[in-house]
Amino acid sequence: MSATEDRSVRFHQVHTEDPGRVRVRKFCEAEDREVSAGEIGKGFEVSKDTLVAVTDEELEQVPLPTAKAIEIVAFVPAASIDPVRLSGDSYFLQYDGTVAAKPYALIARALARNTKVAVAKLAWHGRERLVLLRVKDGALVAHVLKWDDEVRDPSELTPKDVTVTDSEIDEALLLVDSMTTDDISGYRDAYRQALEAVLEAKAEGRQPPKPTEEAEEPGGQVVDLMAALQESVRKAQASRGEDAGDAEVHEMPTAKKKTARKAAGKAPAKKTAKKTAAAKKPTRRQRGA
Repeated sequence: MSATEDRSVRFHQVHTEDPGRVRVRKFCEAEDREVSAGEIGKGFEVSKDTLVAVTDEELEQVPLPTAKAIEIVAFVPAASIDPVRLSGDSYFLQYDGTVAAKPYALIARALARNTKVAVAKLAWHGRERLVLLRVKDGALVAHVLKWDDEVRDPSELTPKDVTVTDSEIDEALLLVDSMTTDDISGYRDAYRQALEAVLEAKAEGRQPPKPTEEAEEPGGQVVDLMAALQESVRKAQASRGEDAGDAEVHEMPTAKKKTARKAAGKAPAKKTAKKTAAAKKPTRRQRGA
C-alpha cells in the first residue's frame, strides 16, 4: 500500500469562454470512433506502422521469479544508496497470510538491529523493479529505485574554473552547523495553503487575498559571498535562539552604535565650550591696553 499521499491542488481543463469542462476522449484510428476504457489494451510499437497487442494475462505469465514474490538480492549499508536513485515512490509492505508473518517479522527485526538495508527485485506494473527495503515502526517499507542505466551522468554540470577559499568554506560549514536540526516535521506547503485560500475566496465570490509585499532581491548584482554567508549565519543563529553567549555577540554592535551616537551628541557641546572660553580670553590688544 502507498506510504504517502499527494496533497497537491489539481485543476481541470476548462473552456475560457464558458467555462465548460474540456475532456479528453479516446478514439480508435481504425474505426474512427470513441472507445470505452474496457476496450483499451496495451500495444508495443515494433515499427512505425506495426503494433503488437499484449494482454494483462500474458504479462502475468512472464517467467520471472519476482512475478509473485519479492526477491531480496543483497544487503547494503544505508549510506551507500545514492538518493538520486530514489524515484520518490514509497510503499508499506503487508504480509500475506499466517505463513508469511514469521519471515516478515524476522527480516524486519533483523534490519532494525543494524544500519543495513535490503535491496530487492519484484515484477510490478508491467516491469521488474528494484526496491530498497527498510523498517519503519516495525513495518517494512519499500522505496522504488532507479536502475543504473536510468541515472544520468552529472559531471558536465559541475562549475568549471571557480575559486573557493578556505575561509568561505569555513563560513559555509558554520552555516550548516547553525541550521542543523533533527526534526523537519514543522515545515508546511505554503504555496498550497495560499492557493487554497485563493480558490476558497473565488468560490465564495470574494476577492482573492493580495500577495504580501516583500523586499525585492537585488538582481544582476555582484554579491560578496563571505558577507552573505556571515549574514546567513547570524540570521540562522538568531532564529534558533542560540545560547546567551551568541546572543551577547549579536547585541554588542547595537550597544556600540548607541554609545557612538551619545558621544557624537556631546561633541558639539565641547566645541562650543572651547569657543566660549576662547572668546572670553583677552586678545593681545586688550592685554596691551
